[in-house]
This record gives sequence, C-alpha cells and structure tokens, in this order.
Amino acid sequence: MCENASFATAPIGRLRHGSRERLARHCHDTAFAALVLSGEYQEAGDEGRSLVRAGDVLIHHAYESHLDRVSAAGAEVLVLPVPAALADAERVRGRVVDPDPIVRAAECDPRAAAAMLADAFVPVGISALDWPDLLAEELRIAGSIALAEWADRHRLRPDGVSRGFRQAYGCAPRQYRAAVRTRLALRAITATREPLAEIALTTGFADQAHMTRAIGAMTGQTPRAWRAANWVQDGVAGA
Repeated sequence: MCENASFATAPIGRLRHGSRERLARHCHDTAFAALVLSGEYQEAGDEGRSLVRAGDVLIHHAYESHLDRVSAAGAEVLVLPVPAALADAERVRGRVVDPDPIVRAAECDPRAAAAMLADAFVPVGISALDWPDLLAEELRIAGSIALAEWADRHRLRPDGVSRGFRQAYGCAPRQYRAAVRTRLALRAITATREPLAEIALTTGFADQAHMTRAIGAMTGQTPRAWRAANWVQDGVAGA
C-alpha cells in the first residue's frame, strides 16, 4: 500500500460525493464495483488514472489504493459486490448502456444487481491523461525504473518527476511500484501452488523474506496464511 494511504470501507449501496470533494489516497481490503450514476470524478489508483462519468464502471480488487477528485457537479455512485465473472478481469474500467435496471435490482438484492452488471459490462481501455500515467504504466509492467533516465527520455526535469507523480497519484513512484508488486504476488499465491520463494523472485522481490514483509504490511497476514484462506480450487476459496 502506498505511503499515507489509509483503509476505508466501501459500503454497498449509493454514495454521494459533494462538489469538488477530495478523497486522499486510501486502500480497500475488499473488492467492489463502482457504477457512476451521475456527475464525474477523476480516480488515480494502482491500475491507472481515469476520468469517469455516468454509466462508467470501475472494478476495484482487494488491497488496491486510489485517490479521487470529484468535479464541481459532484457525483453519485452505486457500490456493488464484484461479480464472479469480473473478479479476475484484466480490464478494470467499463461501461453499461442502461444502469436503471441495475439500480432498481440493487434496492432489493445487491448480488443480483452485481450479476446484471457483469452481463451489461462492456470493457473500456484506460488512456493516459498525462505523463504520470505513462510512468505508472511502466511501473506496473516493468521492473525497477531509473527515474533520471525515464525523465531524460521524456524530456522532463528529474527533480520534478517524483513530485509530479505524487501530486497525480498520492504516493512516490517507488511506493507505487512496491504496491503493484505486492498485489501481483498475492494473485500468484492464490492462483498457483508454486513455491513461495519462486513467486517472490518472479514478481520482483529480492527473496521470500522480502515478499513476506511486504504482504504482511499490506494484509496483516503471512503468504502461507493468505494462501490457506484465499486459494481457489474448483471455485471454492480455501479448498
């Protein structure tokens, strides 16, 4: 989790955000889907930065961090459980053409509404808004990046790259990369039976002990405990 990010709940149901409301970088330890009903806001998180409007959907996986900047019009969001069909989706942003049936269903059965959301979900790519998003993308897909070299390649001042990234994403580039690496390890631990030492190396950690410390800081659990509680076999967690 990025520095200064705090844990926050994502209560199922409608949420209203006031005009120009700012939500500092925070982390949710449970997954959820956010369907924008009205207004707009910018979200900068572990999967990139997006400007979302009515009809847009953002899928948030467990232990992702993000910050939000709400527009002058404010915003209303419907928070739903992540449907099983989208739980492992690579595309975390999408749209639904007609949110009204989902909203009506959510009043009685949020899980049924989540299933409807999955059926109506049309994936949408996340496009870079500015250079911090290009850096964030490289941090997600590459190993360690020399910021001075990256800045020179993009004709930016090296001393302004870290500051500008922090302004956009709420954390330093190295902290962003550490959070991404840790969540990659969490996924690998629950998706495979590979030895933990091998997962540590393939996800960019120095060794298993380094990965254990990072996972403990993010989740409060050891990698073995995380695997025991969350490994999925034949659709059953912890099997």
